[in-house]
Amino acid sequence: MNEPRRQVERGDRERPTPGRQTTGLPPAASVLAVCAHPDDESFGLGAALAAFGGAGAAVTVLSLTHGEASTLGTGAADLGLVRGAELAAAGRVLGVRRVALFDHPDGGLCDVPLEVLVREINGVVEDVRPDLLLVFDQEGVTGHPDHRRATEAAIATADVLDLPVLAWTIPQAVATQLNREFKAAFVGRPGGEIDVEIATDRTVQHKAIGCHESQSRDNPVLWRRLELAGDVEVFCWLRRGGPGAPSRRPGAGRAPAR
Repeated sequence: MNEPRRQVERGDRERPTPGRQTTGLPPAASVLAVCAHPDDESFGLGAALAAFGGAGAAVTVLSLTHGEASTLGTGAADLGLVRGAELAAAGRVLGVRRVALFDHPDGGLCDVPLEVLVREINGVVEDVRPDLLLVFDQEGVTGHPDHRRATEAAIATADVLDLPVLAWTIPQAVATQLNREFKAAFVGRPGGEIDVEIATDRTVQHKAIGCHESQSRDNPVLWRRLELAGDVEVFCWLRRGGPGAPSRRPGAGRAPAR
């Protein structure tokens, strides 16, 4: 696990330096993870959330949908209700202090006006006052349109409020291997576009994943992704914060993994 980091007050946080890859997550007293579905916080962001929480940060998870349209766990009478309960259980394992679950349609986030999503995310921001937003990378990592929309909304919110946005991503080589094995649509980044790397003990993340029984029981892609990642997760800054800070736009300087 990462060594505990000095917590910084809002307005006094250390700005990331452009073009410098760092080891270990940035210091933050409060972190808001903006996700599309229950399980995103564990399957993708679990290692980072556990590390932030272990360093003393107050972590909040926001899921914009109940995940009711998943092709996994379809034997449940009310999959959205089941997945909401799984999210709550996983949050407790990860040390999340608050979970917010919205009711937008799973698979239909792109049809929700951006200003609606921004207004709702801003409401959570006002409550928890995060030092940064944590999201999936702009292409959604798995390619899911809901993942992309959730990140787009988080960036739009951060542009208004001048907040940094840190995105979980995967190395391009890992994306290529997953796509080759599973005919999937993962999108990764080359090494030159990775800003932050952390070494992680996945014990807590695995326990959180286990809470999402409906989605993890028959999910070979998930377990193969974790196997390929080993004990390392990587991230990139989509918005670094500071007056007039630009956001990294989709597709800028890279091509989707094949």
